[in-house]
Amino acid sequence: MKQGLPQSVLFCCDHNAVRSPMAEGIMKKLFGSDTYVQSAGLKNDLEIDGFAISVCQEIEVELSRHRSRSFEEMEQWGDQLSSFDLIIALTPASYARAQEKAKGYHLDVLYWPISDPTGKGETRDAKLAYYRVSRDEIVAKLREHWG
Repeated sequence: MKQGLPQSVLFCCDHNAVRSPMAEGIMKKLFGSDTYVQSAGLKNDLEIDGFAISVCQEIEVELSRHRSRSFEEMEQWGDQLSSFDLIIALTPASYARAQEKAKGYHLDVLYWPISDPTGKGETRDAKLAYYRVSRDEIVAKLREHWG
């Protein structure tokens, strides 16, 4: 179901290293400056994943400059949760945390169950195939919601 494009969106996942940075980058590519888009994780304990960078480069989305950050770091760096219209969680744990953090604010929280490609596949090509599935799930969800 297509909806109006929100003014600001925060994507979140567990580490802000694979799914949420992909979603942030892809949304920026598809919708440009029409929406303010950021991403965060429950933790900031991993750097951006090289396979995520590779599969996004295939569709001309640049992720190599992404720096992972947690919800807490995001707020310390000036992005207050209350300034977002919509939070889209990509993992069950981040969905629970986003709902908890959103209490008291007037913003929507959605859950998009995007598959986790990490740790799957034995060869580079097989790993990339799993990451492409996650990337394509994100693209499909974005197009389903906003065209």
